Amino acid sequence: MTEQKKIMVVHGPNLNMLGKREPGVYGTATLDDVNGMLEERASELGLVVEAFQSNHEGEMVDKIQAAVGTCNGMIINPAAYTHTSVAIKDALLLLDVPIIEVHISNVYKRESFRHVSMVSDVVTGKIVGLGVHGYKFALDALAEMV
Repeated sequence: MTEQKKIMVVHGPNLNMLGKREPGVYGTATLDDVNGMLEERASELGLVVEAFQSNHEGEMVDKIQAAVGTCNGMIINPAAYTHTSVAIKDALLLLDVPIIEVHISNVYKRESFRHVSMVSDVVTGKIVGLGVHGYKFALDALAEMV
C-alpha cells in the first residue's frame, strides 16, 4: 500500500477571523469550514491535508521550513504578509514541490498595495477572487500535479 500524498495548507494572519472579519469581502465561511472542505475534498482525491494558521510571520516560516521533505505540495494564503514578507518568500524557495498561492478576495480590485505579492514569482500558480472555493480549486490542481 502506498502512502497518501500530503498537502500542507498555510493560512496567514487574520484568517482565523474568517466569518467575522469583513464578511462582505471574505464571506461568512469560517476557517474551520475551509479546513473541513479541504479535508473532505482531499479524502475524495486520495490525499491528506495538514492545515496551519498563524498570525506570526516567524511561525509561518518555521512551518514552511518543516514542510521540506515532508509534503508533496502546498497551498498558501500569506494574507497581509503577501505584500511584505521576504522571509516567507525565502522559505518557500526551500520547497521542491508545487505551491499554489490563494487569496479569497480579488486583490486586484482592492487597494493598490494589495496588487504586489512577494511570493507570486516563486509559486507554481495563483488563485484570486474566487472566495474560499479557491482553496478547493488549488487542491484539485495540486492533485493533478503530485
